[in-house]
Amino acid sequence: MAASSQQLSHHLLTLLLLLSCLAGAATAGSTMQCHDEDQAALLAINSALGSPYHFASWTPDTFCCDWYDVDCDNATGRVVGLSVFGDANVTAAIPDAVANLTALRSLVLRHLPGLTGAIPESLAQLSGLSQLTISYTGVSGPVPAFLSQLAELALLDLSFNSLTGAIPASLADLPALASIDLSRNRLEGPVPALLLSRCPGQADLRLSHNNFSGAIPTGFAAINFTRLDLSRNSLTGDASAVLGRGKPLEYLDLSRNDLRFSLTGAELPEQLTYLDLSHNAIRGRVPVQVADLAGLQLFNVSYNKLCGVLPTGGVMARFDAYSYQHNKCLCGSPLPACHRYML
Repeated sequence: MAASSQQLSHHLLTLLLLLSCLAGAATAGSTMQCHDEDQAALLAINSALGSPYHFASWTPDTFCCDWYDVDCDNATGRVVGLSVFGDANVTAAIPDAVANLTALRSLVLRHLPGLTGAIPESLAQLSGLSQLTISYTGVSGPVPAFLSQLAELALLDLSFNSLTGAIPASLADLPALASIDLSRNRLEGPVPALLLSRCPGQADLRLSHNNFSGAIPTGFAAINFTRLDLSRNSLTGDASAVLGRGKPLEYLDLSRNDLRFSLTGAELPEQLTYLDLSHNAIRGRVPVQVADLAGLQLFNVSYNKLCGVLPTGGVMARFDAYSYQHNKCLCGSPLPACHRYML
């Protein structure tokens, strides 16, 4: 009898533990039952975009946290992420209903060529947004000034669109903004003097393939860029402020502008892996330090006004004559030998 009683107690304890686990699972599952307002907002977005097949899982009889492209917070069940990408059948403007996802932290609309119109002002209501990506779309109009109201914004990617006008100077007011990509648009005007000046750490700025003009802001000297791409614009003046030993810069592309400064004596960031200064009006010599940049994989100073003997040793064997062509009087391997008067 004693053994039988012990067995019964053991079975009861196992049953209680199982019931406890099931109750916990039910509680955890219930947190993922998205709020009614989030579900309603997503259904409105679906309708505004023409109910594309991409959203086939978005049905009213299921919880939106299980829907494709939707991310929910595990604790609150609120929709915090919406990522829609790679659907040529989406043909509409960005729906205002997106602004009803009031807990949204990340919005990604990418590779949607049929997405058109301007970026709606309603997005200013998404006060908790930290990532905004609208890229490879047909979106047009300006880079909206209301983006400066998104105090939590850390990443802004509006690349490969048809945006026009200037960069709003108010973007410099964002305290958390660390990454901006506005490349491949039709933007113009100066680069705001204080852009990314409040960046709390390392910064990433990509403005290539636009028509920006004027000087590169001198304040960029104080920003810890890891990547800076200002290529294929109409920028002028001295860009040497972005160089310097000890900086974390790994990727620098200033090619195809009208920059005019001396490279002689310039100190280069030791972490550089990519340096393209081609198609400018840069003068002086190639710094000897280039040979010591162990991680440098691309180096291009072609189509400038450089002169003098090229450095030797180190990584210099990685770069052929293409890296130096069309300069005033560069010489030495891999270019022709120097005349005595150049030494």
